Amino acid sequence: MAPVTTRTAAPLPDSATHAAQAVQPTTSHHWTVRAFRAVAIAEAFSWAGLLVGMYVKWIAEASEIGVKIFGPIHGALVIAYVLLAILVAVRQRWTLLTVFFALAATLPPFLTVVFDRWAHRSGRYEERTSA
Repeated sequence: MAPVTTRTAAPLPDSATHAAQAVQPTTSHHWTVRAFRAVAIAEAFSWAGLLVGMYVKWIAEASEIGVKIFGPIHGALVIAYVLLAILVAVRQRWTLLTVFFALAATLPPFLTVVFDRWAHRSGRYEERTSA
C-alpha cells in the first residue's frame, strides 16, 4: 500500500498576496445608515400595501382588511424612518435642506426609495471626518 501524502499549497508570491489583500470589500456603512436604508425600502412596500388596501376599501368597497393590516405597519415604519433620518442626519452632518428632503420623502408614495438612492449616489452616507 502506498503511503498517503498531503499536498499543501505553495506560498503566494508577494504580488499575489498584495492583490488578494486589495480585493477587500469597502468599509460598510454605520448601522444607522444600513437601518435607515432598509426602513426606507420597507416603508415604500408598506405604502404599496396601504394603497392596495385603500383601493379595496374605497373603490372596490369590498373589505377594510388591507387598511387594517397595512395602516399600522406603514405608520410604524414612517415613525422608524423619521427617527432614523434624524439619527443619520446628526451622525453624517447633513444640511438642513437634506434633512428636509429626507423627512418630506415620507409624504408621497415611494419617495423614500428615491431619496435613499439620491443620498447614496451623492455621498450623503459616507463617513464624515471632523475637520
